[in-house]
Amino acid sequence: MNVLYTAIVMLATTPTPQPNFNENSVTPTWVGFAATFGVAAIVVLLCIDMVRRVRRVRYRGEIREQLEAERDAAEREPAERDAAAEKPRTD
Repeated sequence: MNVLYTAIVMLATTPTPQPNFNENSVTPTWVGFAATFGVAAIVVLLCIDMVRRVRRVRYRGEIREQLEAERDAAEREPAERDAAAEKPRTD
């Protein structure tokens, strides 16, 4: 119990900076730039990939609709031809 209490107290206290610490001397250097650039590059590549995949899915849907329309038209055409052939002409 005593160890748990000590751990909670140590985590709850805020550390005080050393008196000779200069906040302006702390910079992310090239490591921070590289990490930020890497994350940005990954986000751009993911966006490009997502746009390509969405476009591919949309084109597949359009082609599927076009093929279904052509198939329906092909199925209706013989039925209409047969109906026209059975109808007697009144010339």
